[in-house]
Amino acid sequence: MAGIRLIKSRIKSAKNIAQITKAMQMVAASKMKKAQEAAVSGKPYADKVYESISELSKMTDSSFHRLLSQKGEGDKTLIILITTNKGLCGSLNTNLFRKCLQWFTNAKLIDCIAIGNKGAKFAARAGYNLIADFSDKTPFTVYTGAVIDIVTQKFITGEYKEVIVVYNNFINALNLIPDSRMILPIGKIESTEEEIHKTLNSTFLIEPDPVQLLNFLIPHYLEVQVRAAIIQAEASEHSARMLAMKSATDNALSLSEELTLIYNKLRQEQITYEIADITRSQLSLN
Repeated sequence: MAGIRLIKSRIKSAKNIAQITKAMQMVAASKMKKAQEAAVSGKPYADKVYESISELSKMTDSSFHRLLSQKGEGDKTLIILITTNKGLCGSLNTNLFRKCLQWFTNAKLIDCIAIGNKGAKFAARAGYNLIADFSDKTPFTVYTGAVIDIVTQKFITGEYKEVIVVYNNFINALNLIPDSRMILPIGKIESTEEEIHKTLNSTFLIEPDPVQLLNFLIPHYLEVQVRAAIIQAEASEHSARMLAMKSATDNALSLSEELTLIYNKLRQEQITYEIADITRSQLSLN
């Protein structure tokens, strides 16, 4: 009897877990839909601004603006690490952290701005120097201005040789890729083969001149790149959580079915023993 009661209790627990994870899956799916629309609609614009800055910087003397080239003697790298505040999103953060350890092997030369407390905790474990942690408020886009202020100030003083944004790139609901993008110095941004081909086969008429355009675009460029990375990371988070909760729901229901089968077998055995006892008792009386 004790074993049957224990299994019955486990069946109830598994069903309760399935109800909870199913609700969390639906919430994550709702959030993912909004975040996905923002990520997909904003990505072409962010990529085009990135491409435009890359091309304009090649037409301009690097001495024109302090963000076009490295001015200091520093050999350190500043990374903007965008992760999540909460867990229950599968291996999303773990995959990103694994890539970070591959990309940035010398922890002594890495300073980190963490957006999301999972990233802040990882930076401490990895030995990165955490100079700022933005994880108190959501959505993280409210921190865009503060992050840009820190980045530009420290880069202009020559403290870092480059600034790299590290985040999860949202391709689709099933394809979330750890990615990195160098945003400073602008003069070192490399174009893809496709962009180079377009440039070689196109003649651009620029009005006004590249210097004036860069003077206007550079602040906007930094804001767009950081904001776009945050939006991509948020869409990845909700998508990963939706998939993780769906998997948890399926596993809980599967466990419930297996336990129900075991419960029915034990119950059937108990009934058989009780019938056998009654039969033996009747035979002994006769």
